[in-house]
Amino acid sequence: MTPRFTRFGALTLTGLALAATLSSCSGRSGEAASAFVDKNPLPQDTMMVRMSEPGRYGGRFIIAQTSPPKTFNAIMANETSSSDINNCMYITLADYDNSTQHDIASLAKNWDISDDGLTYTWHLRHGAAFSDGHPITSADVLFSFDVAYDETLHPAIQDLLMIGGKKMQVSAPDSYTVVTTIVSPYALMVPAIGSLRIMPKHVLEEPFKRGDFASQYSVSEPPDKIVTSGAWRVKEYVAGEKVVLQRNPYWYGVDSRGHRLPYLDELVFLTVPDQNTAALKFQAGELDGLDNVKAEDYSTYEAGQKSGNYTLYDLGPSLSTNFFWFNLNKVRDASQGKKIGTPQVGAMKYAWFSQPDFRRAVSMGVDRDALIRGPFYGYAVKNWSVLTESSKLWHTADLGRWDYNPAEANKLLDGLNYVDRNGDGIREDPSGNPISFSIKTNGDNTTRVAMCNFIREDLAKIGIKLTLTPVDFNTLISNLRQDFQYDCILLGLGSAVPSDPGMGQNVFRSSGLTHYWDIRQPKPDTPTEAKIDELVDQNIASTDYEVRART
Repeated sequence: MTPRFTRFGALTLTGLALAATLSSCSGRSGEAASAFVDKNPLPQDTMMVRMSEPGRYGGRFIIAQTSPPKTFNAIMANETSSSDINNCMYITLADYDNSTQHDIASLAKNWDISDDGLTYTWHLRHGAAFSDGHPITSADVLFSFDVAYDETLHPAIQDLLMIGGKKMQVSAPDSYTVVTTIVSPYALMVPAIGSLRIMPKHVLEEPFKRGDFASQYSVSEPPDKIVTSGAWRVKEYVAGEKVVLQRNPYWYGVDSRGHRLPYLDELVFLTVPDQNTAALKFQAGELDGLDNVKAEDYSTYEAGQKSGNYTLYDLGPSLSTNFFWFNLNKVRDASQGKKIGTPQVGAMKYAWFSQPDFRRAVSMGVDRDALIRGPFYGYAVKNWSVLTESSKLWHTADLGRWDYNPAEANKLLDGLNYVDRNGDGIREDPSGNPISFSIKTNGDNTTRVAMCNFIREDLAKIGIKLTLTPVDFNTLISNLRQDFQYDCILLGLGSAVPSDPGMGQNVFRSSGLTHYWDIRQPKPDTPTEAKIDELVDQNIASTDYEVRART
């Protein structure tokens, strides 16, 4: 059975990261250690954070991002540029330790599971507080669930918190106990709960009741009005320039000596126009870390570690991928001024894009080996599985694939009667329309722009005209989620934590906000979409790995 979303063999870049060699915690661009004095008493239930050795207070750490955040509202954020910052600012009941690959406690110091696996009792830390000093209690957890389950808001986390199509029953017998009950066993119960960021009820309940929650904690909000639950709070936001975070003076995390964390005075996300600028700033000592090293720079960085006073970490194939998809979304809102159910791209292009053989032909027209040699300088691998080969449990190597085969691509297009009728080198459909469309990507990512140029040249060889349209990242997010003004998009998906297929329900479910090619379907548009939903249900309903792997 062929899904409407054909995987185009996503390319996975080798994970490369640079970090300045730190003296204390100041970084290359930071300041000397400060005489920080913890003026607030530690909570009754602290959380010791595991680290190689204790540090000392002071300094700042600066890292770059090529797109500014769209929001400081963690539950509504659905783009990396926002989530990378929000994940520093808000805590969850449980967390995940990537180094040990185990669930760990966070706001919940521990939890109990009933014998039938349906009821989880979460015991919260006494004394945990928001950045304004207000206690974090079970009321805030229940409030965060209410927001996550709101049908109008429908944040991405909602898909992860639905079991068998039903919401969890969530209750609080007291201020420091939360009970969640589900209708059937759920393989991802702890990671799912650990993905819900805890928001302050005392600040956001009124906006939520009047329907204004989605607009709360915008980037224009005064920093002192943004109350956070995690280790950091907003100190300063300068549009197009930077986000500066400072420690939450009430956070419950401590080191092995019982000293409150974090050590740093500031964590700075510097907005830069592109990867090249980020690299230049790192080389100039203006950044302390670079987490997205361009493949062409690998050998230079590897050779320059000693003289540059930094360390290059090669983490192997990334858990993230680059891929592109076609716009199969339909009009679902009459306010757009279009008839409900009509294709967002128009009938002509929808007729092309919705053909499985057309998508297969496009896939077989793309020379991935050339992409690996070109924009990735050899530091990439093909990926046909849901998760990449870095996922030891979930990578599947022997899946069907439509790799580079221009001869077969031409046969498929000929079979659709898409042929060059006027000799101009571009195929036309039976109505005489040239097979021509645009591809969008975020222009700040030079590797993706280069990929699109390669793809354009490849598709021209099989008679398809592709036009590259780079845009800024936030515009791209609006295009794919709100106004649907695109033909196809090349973008990426990062793995959730942990890297488990069940954590991608917002991608795979037909109703999902990240089901990009045809998002938020009220009910599955096709039998294939319904089958995918059914397989997701089967996968997450069992705690047996072998059973889950077969789905």
